[in-house]
Amino acid sequence: MEFGVKPNDKTSESQDMTSPKALLNAWNLRPKKRLGQHFLVDPSTASMIVRHSRITSQDTIVEIGAGLGALTIPLARIARRVYAVEKDSHLSGLLKTELLVHKLTNVEIIEKNILNVDMQFLAEKLDRPLVVIGNLPYNISSQVLVKLIEARSNVNRAILMFQKELARRITASPGNKDYGRLTVMLAYCAAIKSIATVAAALFYPAPKIDSEVVEVNFNVPREYPPHDEVMLFEVIRAAFGKRRKTLRNALSNSDLQVEPLKAQQALIAAGIDPGRRAETLDAAEFVALQISLAQVQKST
Repeated sequence: MEFGVKPNDKTSESQDMTSPKALLNAWNLRPKKRLGQHFLVDPSTASMIVRHSRITSQDTIVEIGAGLGALTIPLARIARRVYAVEKDSHLSGLLKTELLVHKLTNVEIIEKNILNVDMQFLAEKLDRPLVVIGNLPYNISSQVLVKLIEARSNVNRAILMFQKELARRITASPGNKDYGRLTVMLAYCAAIKSIATVAAALFYPAPKIDSEVVEVNFNVPREYPPHDEVMLFEVIRAAFGKRRKTLRNALSNSDLQVEPLKAQQALIAAGIDPGRRAETLDAAEFVALQISLAQVQKST
């Protein structure tokens, strides 16, 4: 899988790019719909992504869905190391050849599903935090984001492309209908910034809708009172599990097994109106709620 935006610059990296359709035909390959494969046809896009990624010669990159190498190649020219994760073994063979043609030796191809890749192990190999870059299939986008949140001690930031529906969700503000569990989890530990809108026509084959490139920066200070992060994420899940209900009812009808009166007491102690709904709380309020719930449960 590859990136794409409106063409806006021409660089030496861009001009090395071969037509994806021609490459695939030469190898007698076709895009696999079940894997959500869409390949970049606009060579200026990789330059834009690399520029916004702020990659240096000391960085270790994990690329999700390396595909035909449109992004792998310019990244490898700058970064210290690139771990190119590509689930499709047929594409991996093609990518190896492309890397040989461009005389790049600092790329390690990993033939795995990104959800099965050990981020801590990769970070420790070169004793550097990772920068993650990739175009995420819609069906695993949320899972990948949760994985990155859990691995954030080993990941500085991620530059990711999503279908616009998910991009709206992760960049939403409290009170917005798109605001949800994943929004809160990311806001709790990262700064989110939209970088560019991506035109569907810039891919082969073209997806049905446009996408958006988003930066998730975990290397930002976030100060909260001492709290239990595992329980915090459980509280967030419970609150959004019944998002049409008030927080009091959502919490008391969840796997947290909080009695309605205890839920109300915890909400009031946290300074939160029990009649509010999950989508109106920001990350700091959820932290306060988790602390309050823990105290109420401890006193039971």
